[in-house]
Amino acid sequence: MSQKNLARWIKAVIAGLVVLALVFYGILVPFLGKEFAKSAPELRDAYIPWLIFAWLTAVPCFAAAVFGWKVAANIEKDHSFSLENAVLLKRIALLAVIDSALVFIGDVLFFFLGMNHPSVVIALLFVVFLGVAVSVAFAALSHLVKKAADLQQQSDLTI
Repeated sequence: MSQKNLARWIKAVIAGLVVLALVFYGILVPFLGKEFAKSAPELRDAYIPWLIFAWLTAVPCFAAAVFGWKVAANIEKDHSFSLENAVLLKRIALLAVIDSALVFIGDVLFFFLGMNHPSVVIALLFVVFLGVAVSVAFAALSHLVKKAADLQQQSDLTI
């Protein structure tokens, strides 16, 4: 697969994820929140705070998509193993950790405020674990890209 085709595929995946995130945060979260409020009337007042909280957790996700798009643009320019890509991947890892921490803190805070259901606490713990796993994967990828960029720079200087 050529650099340009790979970059196009990465951009298509990022665009698809952004569309799915918009549907998730814009349609699915409000709908599920209303349904949950109907099934648990004691949590009806928590709908708006939870909706705002959910939208806040979307910000790091969309920022990571922007950084991912920049990585794809660098790949398209045949700068796959560059320090810039290593930094961008590290930023994505940091955003994943920030988002995971935000979800965890919000989950626990809402639970102690009596605005959370135990099933939601458990479900969001899986989301936190997934975010940490994504962070570790991107941190490792950043490290490998940095090592490859260093090797490429040494090779260029040798020739």
